[in-house]
Amino acid sequence: MEPNRNVYTKGTEILQEDQELFESIVNQRLSPEQEALITQPPAVYPKDDAVLAVHWHPEYVPMPLIKQRIEATFPNAKEHLIIPTQHNQILVYDDYAGVEVDCYSPEFNTKVQLLLHFAPEKVAEASVLKSMLMHTFNYRATQLFDFLHCLTRPEQDFILQKAAAKTGANIELVNLVRLMARKLGLLIEQNEAILPKEAIKNKLIRNFFDGLRGTVGDATIDRAQHFLREVKKAVKKDFDLTYFYKTQEIIEETRGLGGGIVIPHPEQFWPILMADYDVDGIEVWNPQSSTYTEFLINVVNRQNRSVAPGRRPLLVFMGDDTHLGEKLKAPGAQSAEKVIREVGVQPPWDDLSLKKTLIQAQAEKHLVIAEYKARLNS
Repeated sequence: MEPNRNVYTKGTEILQEDQELFESIVNQRLSPEQEALITQPPAVYPKDDAVLAVHWHPEYVPMPLIKQRIEATFPNAKEHLIIPTQHNQILVYDDYAGVEVDCYSPEFNTKVQLLLHFAPEKVAEASVLKSMLMHTFNYRATQLFDFLHCLTRPEQDFILQKAAAKTGANIELVNLVRLMARKLGLLIEQNEAILPKEAIKNKLIRNFFDGLRGTVGDATIDRAQHFLREVKKAVKKDFDLTYFYKTQEIIEETRGLGGGIVIPHPEQFWPILMADYDVDGIEVWNPQSSTYTEFLINVVNRQNRSVAPGRRPLLVFMGDDTHLGEKLKAPGAQSAEKVIREVGVQPPWDDLSLKKTLIQAQAEKHLVIAEYKARLNS
């Protein structure tokens, strides 16, 4: 969806350095130095003989480079189940395809996410599912323009005032944010013809402001980002969730194509565990959801003891939720939490305090790999 014309205040001057910054953050071509950053992982796990990674985001990093990184990270692995899950976009890695899709659960009035996994030939066409994903992809893109409009339109001042009061932002900081938001809006308009569609998302605002650190300083940008996060919450609160396809509709379409379904980070939306959806498994750990891992393993184990006839048992998964693009940002712009994640690195599999629980649940990594492969290939 294109931004509405004439939204941004006239007279905002786009400087050469503004254009260069914009081009740098939407550029998806990797330099030799960036390629080396991807292909040379900071840590190697020679003792790991199995790699299970069904929740990670390539972003704009080419798959051949990611493959080199994974192989270098696990040089002695004999078993692999590695499936990319880009947001609302099906991608293929070796033998499998995957996607993380946003959907709406009316049972508890919440947006949730599902990981969908397939043998590639099952989604070679899949016109209905791809249409559903494109619909969702485009809708998420409109969040960027709603966010920019909130930052630049005078009638949205009350939202900015509330966010400023909550975050302690002074008038100088708010004015800086509004000015740079106007510039970003104009830059999107002026560069529309060359702008990758994957760049049209809320993260563009965060990245644009991070690019100003060398000009206005880390302290000011840290305060600006804190203020922007509060404004974003207000914008998302008014987002119409019914525009997303219903969770059950996504599940039915996926099952019709012979795909697998995993619930990621259920800690963020607990009711999904009680919805009795037809899924293959539950992610019991990822870096954002790690408090209740043992509890969730036991939940899966209890449910499997009373599984209905003809229904396959739930599987236990762990998701590293790696975002490869994070590794290519300047050090000051990186998320300290996200940049350390690695595809396939999920420490709880080897946590001695969890070993007994995993064995009792028949949820050891090699067993999960074998069973899920069998389901995806059937």
